Amino acid sequence: MIDRRWLVAVLTAALSLASPALAQTSTPEWNGEIVKRDADWYAGPEARRIADAVVLHQSTEGGWPKNTSLLVPPDAAPVEANLKNTFDNQATTLPMAFLARVIHAGERPGDRASFDRGLDYILAAQYPNGGWPQFYPLRRGYYTHITFNDDAMVRVMTLLREIVAGAGPYDFVDPERRARAAAAVSKGVEVMLATQIRQGGVPTVWCAQHDETTLAPAWARAYEPPSLSGSESVGIVRFLMAIPDPSPEVVAAIQGAIRWFEASAITGVRFETTTAGDGRADAHVVADPDAPRIWARFYELETNRPIFLSRDSVVHYDFAEIERERRTGYRYYGTWPEPLLRDDYPAWRRRVGLS
Repeated sequence: MIDRRWLVAVLTAALSLASPALAQTSTPEWNGEIVKRDADWYAGPEARRIADAVVLHQSTEGGWPKNTSLLVPPDAAPVEANLKNTFDNQATTLPMAFLARVIHAGERPGDRASFDRGLDYILAAQYPNGGWPQFYPLRRGYYTHITFNDDAMVRVMTLLREIVAGAGPYDFVDPERRARAAAAVSKGVEVMLATQIRQGGVPTVWCAQHDETTLAPAWARAYEPPSLSGSESVGIVRFLMAIPDPSPEVVAAIQGAIRWFEASAITGVRFETTTAGDGRADAHVVADPDAPRIWARFYELETNRPIFLSRDSVVHYDFAEIERERRTGYRYYGTWPEPLLRDDYPAWRRRVGLS
């Protein structure tokens, strides 16, 4: 008799060595990879089965839930009410990008209707000033703020820009919706420029969320203060860099942010995760003159100093002073701007004739 554990091990090893095309025969996970498969796969039975589940997860308002696998119907994986109708964590934008690929591979009326409702939902959720909240219909609290956090608004605008271009999987979108999407992108760019934080008239970067009325940097969770973001600002700059013929205002916004990133880099230290004496994880910042540069997630608005907060919202300038639960449970340091500075910005300068 063949040992079942041996057989599983052999099959697992074989799959790990399989070609990308063969690997796609396995059941996918619901994440960003779901829209990176070969075009032929979206015409197959598995993609269509998943599309059926995606359509069923769509709310009556037209949005989709976050932190939920859409691979199976909602009756097999009930969705909590507080996860519905959001742009957070790729909700709504990822389901629409997936449905577009299935529609492009061979349109079915139900998929097309679901996509159109999703697009109408996105357009309805936009504020008159051009921003998008985290949830729509609006929920009380910081969710009403214009949300750059975790690239929520950038993902929405990227999807709309691809719809406007009409290439690839979005060639089926009707002219009227395409025109509305173009207007929404234009308004979104306007609010990106309007929310860029200025210090003494000099453009810098953005907060992870801005007040939907005043456009000022705003609080989110207790440890996410009004601040200059070393993370979310990267996605905004990258979006602006993709504008084919940027206006002088867009060029100035990009260059201002790049100068701020360069000036705000942290050198001579390394962020590391360790195991403490009690066996639990911990995180520290240690001196290392050879370490690559890093950036903080939050910088103080007035001073540009890195700041760190725990759930009590008290500002600290020393990472070691916040509780271990936050030190290990949130990304306070990262290299987010590095690829932008190293690769994207030089390429953009060449493209727009600034080299």
